[in-house]
Amino acid sequence: MSSEMRTELVDRGDAGSMSLFVWDPPQGVERRGALLMIQEIFGVGAFIRATAERYAAAGYVVGAPDVFWRFAPNFASDHDEAGLGASMQMVQQLEFPLAVDDCVAALGRLGEVAGTTAGGRAPAVMGYCLGGTLAWAVAVHGDPSCCVSYYGSGVPDMIGMLDQVSCPTLFHFGNADPYIPNEGVERVAAAIADREGFVLNVEDAGHAFENHEAEMFWNADAAKSSTAKTLSFLADHA
Repeated sequence: MSSEMRTELVDRGDAGSMSLFVWDPPQGVERRGALLMIQEIFGVGAFIRATAERYAAAGYVVGAPDVFWRFAPNFASDHDEAGLGASMQMVQQLEFPLAVDDCVAALGRLGEVAGTTAGGRAPAVMGYCLGGTLAWAVAVHGDPSCCVSYYGSGVPDMIGMLDQVSCPTLFHFGNADPYIPNEGVERVAAAIADREGFVLNVEDAGHAFENHEAEMFWNADAAKSSTAKTLSFLADHA
């Protein structure tokens, strides 16, 4: 049984309200916690919606914020070359500090929507691609229960903020990612060495290997491996 999507609103003051798309665990599924899932550059499209349903089926109340809402509400592109081009144009309009603030606010709103979870934990945050960078920024500026960052290209340059993060964090990268040189991944590895709660997973894959909607990126073996590690990590920390 799949989960129905609904829309909640995140008050952003004079700027208006951002949509937060929410999936609840299906009836009969034990609720584990809440998870803020931050989109790729493709928007809250087919991949994020399918992935949100999958994590809802695993017991999480999942919320996906509409990151591009300030200039392109409800944007979602196809996962092909034309969609990639359109999505890159969206990213160029994004004001990153505002997007971080919006995602931190969405984390708080998801906590209100989900209510008290086992152990009283705050929602976790997880993101893919652009969302992987934003998830790490939410861990820096917010207070999630834990963070899962998938191939965030901005993460290596932001790893100096490590001391500002108090939640357990799992980083996923591919060793053949043309957008994230291995040198950057090595910087992340060096920074988190001997730090309790910080985990690095490197798959034998390129960029966006989880995205089953994008044939140009998807790597089935890497996706299966990283998803299993994420579910285990969330079970321990979310």
